[in-house]
Amino acid sequence: MRIIVADCSAVYSGRLNASLPLARRVLLIKADSSCLIFSELGSYKPLNWMAAPCTLRELTPSQDDSPDAAAAGAVEDARMEASAEPRPERIIRVNAAKSDDVLTVSLMRIVSDEQYELGADPGLVKDGVEDHLQRYLAQQIERLGEGSTLVRREYPTPIGPVDIMAVDAEGTHVAVEIKRHGGIDGVEQLTRYCELLNRDPLLAPVRGVFAAQTITPQARTLAQDRGFSCLILDYEEMKGTESDALTLF
Repeated sequence: MRIIVADCSAVYSGRLNASLPLARRVLLIKADSSCLIFSELGSYKPLNWMAAPCTLRELTPSQDDSPDAAAAGAVEDARMEASAEPRPERIIRVNAAKSDDVLTVSLMRIVSDEQYELGADPGLVKDGVEDHLQRYLAQQIERLGEGSTLVRREYPTPIGPVDIMAVDAEGTHVAVEIKRHGGIDGVEQLTRYCELLNRDPLLAPVRGVFAAQTITPQARTLAQDRGFSCLILDYEEMKGTESDALTLF
């Protein structure tokens, strides 16, 4: 990973034309040659970038005689002349491999230029994803109601697996759709499952439960209108983590 802090300007040309005027910014250049430009403000999203697959070249202005200089460099030259910007110390030019897109970054004053070996990354391990919620609910199936029993997780159907199939205390089959954040799309998905399952005389009647950590008011209204129950899942409680909040009793 290469990190450059510099006073720079940039021009992106190709399917989209965009430019960044001169300002101090951070450039991240990765091992795959992708280049991302960040400012002091804003969130995680860069101001401009070129993603892999791409090729990156670092030039001085006198070396910039490449064929694509007419496409990207000439635009930058005209812009600098119009704004009376100084000539750059270095130019970083990144060409997309699958298109004619070019990102040209002109480095006027380099404050810092550091290289770091980060090594292999194991990837993001998420906690509280739908698979975790499904596993805990299957282990704590009584949350669906006293006397409920688990049939199986990932109950197969021709249109995809139902997250949990259970049987309640009265012997009625219960199809459970689990989401982290429950919206209308999740209710529609549960509707399709229940309509299909209720065609099977060995299962019918099948009632639906829409379970999530949060459920939007619109989704709750739609679920109730279709005869489904809504169940809020407290992940921290389900995995046995006690809350630090003080309670009266």
